[in-house]
Amino acid sequence: MATTTNKTPTKPGNRWAKLAMAITLAVAALAAIVLIAQWMRTLPPVQNFLTTYPGTVDLPEGAPLGLPPWLGWQHYLNAFFLVLIIRSGWLVRTTARPKEHWTRNNSGPIRTRGKPAKISLNLWFHLTLDALWVTNGVVFIILLVVTGQWMRIVPTSWDVFPNALSTAIQYASLNWPTENGWVNYNSLQVLAYFSIVFITAPLALVTGLRMSGAWPKNAHVLNKMYPIEVARAIHFPVMLYFVGFVVVHVALVFATGVLHNLNHMYASNDGAGWTGFWIFAASVAVIVAAWFLARPLFLRPVASIFGKVTR
Repeated sequence: MATTTNKTPTKPGNRWAKLAMAITLAVAALAAIVLIAQWMRTLPPVQNFLTTYPGTVDLPEGAPLGLPPWLGWQHYLNAFFLVLIIRSGWLVRTTARPKEHWTRNNSGPIRTRGKPAKISLNLWFHLTLDALWVTNGVVFIILLVVTGQWMRIVPTSWDVFPNALSTAIQYASLNWPTENGWVNYNSLQVLAYFSIVFITAPLALVTGLRMSGAWPKNAHVLNKMYPIEVARAIHFPVMLYFVGFVVVHVALVFATGVLHNLNHMYASNDGAGWTGFWIFAASVAVIVAAWFLARPLFLRPVASIFGKVTR
């Protein structure tokens, strides 16, 4: 006789207890890292290492000084799209039965022989944001190359690795490295920015493309070489890497001279005034508003312009 077992739902109290335990363990781990790093800095070999590799590598000759205005709005657009991509991607992953769907019009600029597939409204929003994010990224790469700003985030010496380790020890010991991001990023920043721009972002693109309806379904050889399971296995960790990067990036911006850092990114100057802060505050308000407005009530009219929305 067949029997069925019902899963016992997790009680709210258990969830909060697990969350509290996770936070406690995280704080304990961070405290241990700080103590270990501070102890390491008392060792003569480590002190010599930090002296030899202070944390920065000289930029190539001809590297630009400062951050131009276009980099500021590119930075903001990237943050805007990325936050909404993470939100919509999470909804796509966790929503078992979407209530609303979207089907592309096959009579517009984009036409296909086959019948357009019906996808969830969340997935439509996610893919639309992806397209805008990629477009912004292409413009960003072009401007990096044309203006020479690439020299600030692309490693040009093997010394970047020991200097990055030196920077990590300095950060972990809460004795911040002394550098001026307006002139030159420290080596840990260089590796982090390089990985985001030239590794993580392309990975997000190629894995997302593989899972999208734009991928040729009948390309059997190509599909065998690049299975969709591989793309799925990579795409979610890539999202987690983006989340981790954003959290650490924002935390360090505020912990290492917030006014200077925000002026660099948003006001294109090396001052300590409040201009960059207020521009940042306004930009965050726009992102928060977009987060709450990204709901079916507001997405439906926009999606209807490009296709048919059904329940």
